[in-house]
Amino acid sequence: MTPREVILTAFEGKKPDRIPATLFGGGMWSIKDYNSSFKDLSLDSANMADMLVALSDKLLCDIVYAGSGYNNFHASAFGGGIKFREMGAPDLEEHFISSVEDLQNLDLAKLDSSEVIQTVISALKEIKSRIGNEYALTMTAWGPYTLGARMVGEEKMMKATFKNPDLVHKVTDFATDLLIHLYEPLVADGTLEIISLADPTASGDLISKKQFETFALPYLKKFTDWAKSKKAHTLVHICGNTTDRLDLFPQSGASCISLDHKTDIAKAKDVLHGTMCFAGNIDPVNIMLQGSVQDVEDACKQVIETAGTDGGFVLMPGCDIPPTVPYENIQKFVQVAREWKL
Repeated sequence: MTPREVILTAFEGKKPDRIPATLFGGGMWSIKDYNSSFKDLSLDSANMADMLVALSDKLLCDIVYAGSGYNNFHASAFGGGIKFREMGAPDLEEHFISSVEDLQNLDLAKLDSSEVIQTVISALKEIKSRIGNEYALTMTAWGPYTLGARMVGEEKMMKATFKNPDLVHKVTDFATDLLIHLYEPLVADGTLEIISLADPTASGDLISKKQFETFALPYLKKFTDWAKSKKAHTLVHICGNTTDRLDLFPQSGASCISLDHKTDIAKAKDVLHGTMCFAGNIDPVNIMLQGSVQDVEDACKQVIETAGTDGGFVLMPGCDIPPTVPYENIQKFVQVAREWKL
């Protein structure tokens, strides 16, 4: 099976011929390894594509991620501005939604005129033509709740779940429509069959299970319902300890839920196996960054033995990896999965 076939089989809840394995995003690591920067690549689709194609054979991950680290540009198309950093992904400079009325002035067509977003899309299409039959391709964005919080401000967004719930619902709904607008042409023309969303502000460390169920889950489902109608898979990552809300994840409609290292992977297997694909959850700092090659091997084997031998599972770090993770640790991470036959 090709890497693409392996990952799609797992997303469908079936058992591929080996353990699927991929980083989540990996933009910061990739750009550092390529000796470039987010700013240098932001308007250079050819070089961005060359980087991701070259690294696909170096990393051997089953999924290749276009746009990882550029997620804030989907908000900045409507306001806020972008600040590039010497190390790390570009930041949104300021929040720009204070009320429901502010949303009425936002035109989704502005997304189409963002040069950086169009650079990522151009790179994605070039990658598709070069390695799209071998590897599964995706393009990353924030999930609806996180994208809405980027516009409002994370602290204000969380307070508004109590003081102004209408604002939270309206901005998250707008963010969902924004994501559909972003991905629709790429799904329609066959460029993408997997959509990758990171929803860190919906973290188990930031909002309660009830808040997640009320303010984040309905909009994830709205998006995945649309994706399913277009026959596209969705990979959703949520940070923090989400053990208390594992039972809600199948309701999201996601093809696969990526779990933080804080989440109980044995409990995840009990709750999710047979219902949806799940992924995780090697510690990206203590193991991938600070651990030895042997530590990585031991951790991967333990997670696979606990959760991954019956299919419907993908080996992943518990979040995006730091840019300084040793390459040898990534090699071992992928090797363990590739050599583990099912």
